[in-house]
Amino acid sequence: MGRTSIFMLSAAATMLAGTMPALSAWQPQKPIEFIATAGPGGGTDNLARAVQNIITKHKLTEQPIVVVNKGGGSGAEGYVYGKASAGDPYKVIFGTSNAWQQPLVSKVAFNYTDLTPIAAMAQDEFLLWVKQDAPYKTAGDYLKAAASGEFKMGGAQSKDTDEVLTRMIEKAGKVKLTYIPFKSGAETAVQLAGGHLDSHVNNPSESLGQWRGGTQRPLCVFSPKRLPQGAKVTATEGWGDVPTCVEQGLDIKRYEQPRTVWLPGKVTPDQAAFYVDLMKKVQATPEWKDYIEKTSQVDTFLTGAEFDKFIKQDLEHVKQVAGEQGWLVK
Repeated sequence: MGRTSIFMLSAAATMLAGTMPALSAWQPQKPIEFIATAGPGGGTDNLARAVQNIITKHKLTEQPIVVVNKGGGSGAEGYVYGKASAGDPYKVIFGTSNAWQQPLVSKVAFNYTDLTPIAAMAQDEFLLWVKQDAPYKTAGDYLKAAASGEFKMGGAQSKDTDEVLTRMIEKAGKVKLTYIPFKSGAETAVQLAGGHLDSHVNNPSESLGQWRGGTQRPLCVFSPKRLPQGAKVTATEGWGDVPTCVEQGLDIKRYEQPRTVWLPGKVTPDQAAFYVDLMKKVQATPEWKDYIEKTSQVDTFLTGAEFDKFIKQDLEHVKQVAGEQGWLVK
């Protein structure tokens, strides 16, 4: 074959390629399962269901989505399930920083590196909550009372974000608290309302109904500044009226919890990219903005290298606290 013929054949192939449709990006072809690594009603469950509702309403995928709660073992059940589903892009795991924190402090059958990180979608705040009729009005009053007797502090799961914060409160306030773990923040809120606890450190969304219903109230928020005001929760108060804990003599300037999304390991880059794009579309909706405002979270989006950097920095902080408590797995 001469040079002219080779050139013409090559040109024809190029023209043909230009007329052929490109290979389409990966799309789900069957129902999707959202796995919430916590019990019903907690912040992780609320996130999974909020994302499900937004995707369904805006038809961001043609496939149906079901939310399944796997909160056993302080959330380990959900992550182990994700690990066992390696290569399956139809399992989407919703969690928090416990994805990388838990293997530090508990002998669990997973590590965060067994999963494929998709994004951190929000930073959730923590508040110190007491019963509505509790005699203390400030965090300082609470610490004085806790110093004179044994106080029960409730939280979602053990050796997780709620207990880490509880131990930080003990250290900063020079008190001793008995920590009692429950399956979710929702269950913890019920226990406080029933008088079985003296306090808890729920996220805003986990105790919104109880504050509105008059069974418990927040003393302070673990944030460097007060939260955005937003709509009133009670007849007279909203999130912006809650003082910071530092204002009230509890020197913990910031403590937040990332809301994270994962796929099992060994999925393809196209499959991971689909869910990164899907979560970005969710965040662009008015319903997401409404969810963020109602739950008083900080809207964010970390993915790729940024997400990985955040994880490594948080691991160093948790190692310090866990080391002080003797929690580190040897």
